[in-house]
Amino acid sequence: MSHSNAEKKTKRDAREGGKKKDSSESLLTVVIAFAANLAIAIAKSLAAVITGSASMVAEAAHSWADAGNEVLLLIAERRSKRPPDRRHPLGYGKDAYIWSMFAAFGIFTAGAVVSIQHGIQSLLQPEAATDYLVAYIVLGISFVLEGISFVRAYIQARENAHSRNAHTLEHVLESSNPTLRAVFAEDAAALVGLVIAFAGICLHQLTGDPVYDAIGSILVGVVLGVVAVVLISRNRAFLLGEAIDEPTRQAALRRLLERSDIERVTYLHIEFTGPGEVLLIAAVDLAGDSVEADVALLLRDIEREIIAEPAIGRAILTLSTPDEESLLPLPS
Repeated sequence: MSHSNAEKKTKRDAREGGKKKDSSESLLTVVIAFAANLAIAIAKSLAAVITGSASMVAEAAHSWADAGNEVLLLIAERRSKRPPDRRHPLGYGKDAYIWSMFAAFGIFTAGAVVSIQHGIQSLLQPEAATDYLVAYIVLGISFVLEGISFVRAYIQARENAHSRNAHTLEHVLESSNPTLRAVFAEDAAALVGLVIAFAGICLHQLTGDPVYDAIGSILVGVVLGVVAVVLISRNRAFLLGEAIDEPTRQAALRRLLERSDIERVTYLHIEFTGPGEVLLIAAVDLAGDSVEADVALLLRDIEREIIAEPAIGRAILTLSTPDEESLLPLPS
């Protein structure tokens, strides 16, 4: 095997290894979140029945919605990893955004709407709550379990953000990985919701006024609604075809121009086709003045070298015309 072929194989192996690592990390994050939310949902439901607390009912609805969403995210992880075929030459990566969109709608309908509706109903027809200790115990246990799940999602997000020299929250919002974003957002919302529920129940106990408990339920629903809207918006952007960020695009342009067989680039488009994978389309002016057959072979060779790079699922190169303006990289 030649040095060039050996280098290409090494890149391909590294690329596949990186994909498997990212996939296994996301899968573990979802499994941990599902186990935590299922246990929490059962505990909150029992506490809601015992105490009659509106905030606890909202929290139970929230946790059941989250547990159901984790199932959808597991489906997203599995279906998006299917290899390309003739009808789907770019693969099934965007399936992850479709199923993640379903999960986001689940947060909105089964979480936000139910919580707000129950809170309003409790305002109109207040009911006395009892057994506050049970509610506090369940909320405390839930906070610990949700915290474990959130820490797992945060660690994965922080590692990925560090590799991109980005802030963790910025990476979560911009990441092409919808599973990580969904678990991170759901767990963060859950922790905020638990604090709100605790405050509502505590004020109900101290004042004897169930209005605080009902308001807590409504506020939990509002938090869930905001999270759902953000997740829906981000998944929609990737389904429409989200381009990579400008710094990464500039880095790709420089890499192309550094090649000895490319004189200039007149068009460059790079968009996500799935979590961690992009499609690169470029118009280039090749060095020299080769015959048509040699040019075609050279373009295919360059494409094969490009897709050996991590995160590039497919590359399509075409020739520039003399009148097209050259793309120049921005100053670093």
